[in-house]
Amino acid sequence: MAKRPEHSAPPEIFYNEDEAKKYSQNTRIIEIQEEMAERAYELLLLPEDESALVLDIGCGSGLSGSVLEENGHQWIGIDISQAMLDVASDREVEGDLILGDMGQGMCFKAGSFDGAISISAIQWLCNADKSNHVPQKRLYQFFTTLYACLTRNARAVFQFYPENAQQIDMITNQALRSGFYGGVVVDYPNSTKAKKYYLVLMTGGVQQQLPAGLGTEESNTEQISYSKKREMTKNIRGKDVKKSKDWIMHKKERRRQQGNETRLDSKYTGRKRSGRF
Repeated sequence: MAKRPEHSAPPEIFYNEDEAKKYSQNTRIIEIQEEMAERAYELLLLPEDESALVLDIGCGSGLSGSVLEENGHQWIGIDISQAMLDVASDREVEGDLILGDMGQGMCFKAGSFDGAISISAIQWLCNADKSNHVPQKRLYQFFTTLYACLTRNARAVFQFYPENAQQIDMITNQALRSGFYGGVVVDYPNSTKAKKYYLVLMTGGVQQQLPAGLGTEESNTEQISYSKKREMTKNIRGKDVKKSKDWIMHKKERRRQQGNETRLDSKYTGRKRSGRF
């Protein structure tokens, strides 16, 4: 079995100049990347009659950004590999490019983006490439900051290659802790080569049914409904008990990140009180 890329080296090292050139010269790689980007765009459900601003996470050489451009949308891309961004620049993509580590969070103003897309990137956060890397913490930092910079009613769609069921659970649980709801859509579940995983996350609004995966007449979504989110997160290790001081402090910090007016902390924060609040 071939060694997974994320087990070979950290992404900023693995995606060097030689590897980056494949994304501008290898027609098979380009075709696969564009197909996955088009499917992710379809799941994003952006309005067709107006231009949206989309964040492309792990944008690489800009192939997924080009799909957004072709559909009339603007985008900003972030990637940890300078070599990949250089290829995107050489391709003269229209999106703005930023060098950054998604595990350190998305440092954008609250409500900046109408959606987010990511192709073959999020599984890299499940690795501890440095001694100070804790996958769960990096995933949580990523999802909380992503949630803050998205508009309400926005979606984020991640195509990814999970190593096992435990990795899917780890990624999904951290997304739920951060305020998202949604689920995993699996395309062509009975095909070894064509099978693809898409994590579809939503920030709010009216709950929508996730679509069935391609290649099957029946729904193939491992959907996490909004009504079950609270029950599922109770079992997440390290999750703050609802209405506890830590829970309240976390909620208040999220509101501040979103730019909402929030009461100042005091010695009474989180204290049990009798009667109504």
